[in-house]
Amino acid sequence: MPNITILDQDTINQIAAGEVIERPSSVVKELLENAIDAGATAVTVEIKEGGISFIRITDNGCGIEKSQIPTAFLRHSTSKIQTAADLLTVSSLGFRGEALSSIAAVAQVELISKTAEELTGTRYQIHGGQEISLEEIGAPEGTTFLVRNLFYNTPARKKFLKSAQTEGAYISSLVERMALSRPDISIRFIQNGQNRLYTSGNHNLKDLIYMIFGRDIAANLLPVETAGEHLQITGFLGKPVISRGNRSYENYFINGRYIKSGLISKAIEDGFHSYMMQHKYPFTVLHLKIEPEFLDVNVHPSKMELRFRNQEEIYDTVKNAVRTALTETELIRNVSLGPEPTEKKAQPEKRKAPEPFEKKRIENMKASLKEASGAFPEKRGESRTVPGLSAAIPPVEPPVSMAKETGVYKTGKPVPEQAAQENEAGKQIPEQTAEPPRQLELFEEKLLSRPARAEYQFIGQLFDTYWLIQYRDEFLIIDQHAAHEKILYEGMLTQFRNNKILSQMIAPPVILTLNMREEQILRAYQERFQAMGFEIEPFGGKEYAIYSVPSNLYGLSQGELFTELLDSLSEDFSRESDEMILEKLASMSCKAAVKGGDRLSVKEAEALIDELLTLDNPYACPHGRPTIISMSRRELEKKFKRIV
Repeated sequence: MPNITILDQDTINQIAAGEVIERPSSVVKELLENAIDAGATAVTVEIKEGGISFIRITDNGCGIEKSQIPTAFLRHSTSKIQTAADLLTVSSLGFRGEALSSIAAVAQVELISKTAEELTGTRYQIHGGQEISLEEIGAPEGTTFLVRNLFYNTPARKKFLKSAQTEGAYISSLVERMALSRPDISIRFIQNGQNRLYTSGNHNLKDLIYMIFGRDIAANLLPVETAGEHLQITGFLGKPVISRGNRSYENYFINGRYIKSGLISKAIEDGFHSYMMQHKYPFTVLHLKIEPEFLDVNVHPSKMELRFRNQEEIYDTVKNAVRTALTETELIRNVSLGPEPTEKKAQPEKRKAPEPFEKKRIENMKASLKEASGAFPEKRGESRTVPGLSAAIPPVEPPVSMAKETGVYKTGKPVPEQAAQENEAGKQIPEQTAEPPRQLELFEEKLLSRPARAEYQFIGQLFDTYWLIQYRDEFLIIDQHAAHEKILYEGMLTQFRNNKILSQMIAPPVILTLNMREEQILRAYQERFQAMGFEIEPFGGKEYAIYSVPSNLYGLSQGELFTELLDSLSEDFSRESDEMILEKLASMSCKAAVKGGDRLSVKEAEALIDELLTLDNPYACPHGRPTIISMSRRELEKKFKRIV
């Protein structure tokens, strides 16, 4: 049996550091919280190489007395609490006394601090938990921490860090949230010598939202202000038109502390229920003030989790606050034929497109759609094109269908345009040369085959959405939206794999405002986006200009679609493959599909079905919904009691 021994202090410190310091952003979080607890009104965070090699945090807080500096780096040394009873009423962000000792155990730390009462400051160095020096130095009031070479003495942990770019993105997201948690504090963030964020500390939360998330979100905010018996809520919700594919834009703070809570997330999303599409998540910046005795903040060393004594009250209050803000506001979404215009700002920044520029873009798009509207019957005063169909439907310029680009599909089958012309001329359409999918065996009569297609009798369109077709003793119902979605999806995948991706220029370009993490993702995937048909360039500040898009996406809300693509890659973009990004992009191209309620002519429906028959799996759309259902004559006669 091995001997049982007591670990040395260095090992104990490194084990403890593993609970608190996981990556550079953990260091920034702990030191930034200490600066806020010290009463700072201005804090500067500077990093290099994602914080792995260098972190500097400077504040104008109360500072640390010279005699107490070495004590501050001992485990469980804190000025925030004195006894266990204080845990029930603690209001500071930090209180466990583990941060400084954990950081010093795995990095080279230098501290410069001065209090208002002292004439000179103090410089203290500690490397890997070992004191190096303690000396006087000239310094302004406040504290500066310099953390170099994180995990230099624990290489096994350092190898688990991600790239400097990714680690920097974690820090940028953290600093943004800390800024949102305290609009009364001026916070500056410098990354590799460049200013990335600088808040004014003017107490205005809406100004902060504008600075971090951009004009479009700031122009679509709903104020929230409510008070319960033990809970107060203030902040902003985004209107339902602002939605994301993940919960990264759900920001909420409890007593100034940024946390993650399944209870609060559920309350927010339930409040948005029926206002938000499925699998979409809202934008929120909510500040909750809860009496400390109803909280347990001592759940986890990172202090990202809390326990609530009054869970039902918190859930109901948050949900009702969200629901009230939504129901008391008129949420009619303005739509137009062209891209959706953004709200006008009184004094737009120079780097943003001026309002006349936006109006000109909309007018050009409307004119382009009007020119192409002749191929479609009017409905409710509007005309519409069906992108991706090549037979009997002149495509909207400039998108070009895959059929016209390649001439012949890979299997050697005639393109749908040729097939439709041959069919109209009464010629026999040859059966597919490729092996039919196994799923066709489920249909005894092979309803989706070329020979069967020649016998289709089009009855008409139901609810401007479903096409009714008679085939011998079968009654077919085809969902035009699901069918067209699948055509566009398969078409884009085929184009990319055959290096046939077509780009379409946008004039004028679409301007996007990206946050720091979205910028990091954009840079990481710049080459992939170009290969898929996007041309994106910096436009100054946090804004980027989209000059061209894949032709499948032309005429849609390109900015919204591209933001959705970035959202889908935001969790861990280092693991995404080209194929996965292509799948997401192809799914987005489905937004160009004809919708339920769009009236099509018989020739357009025939072209739709012709292209559907060229697919390997025409039975379901990319989201799994069926494209076609059938009912036999026998079943209909049983319903009408003709047979029993």
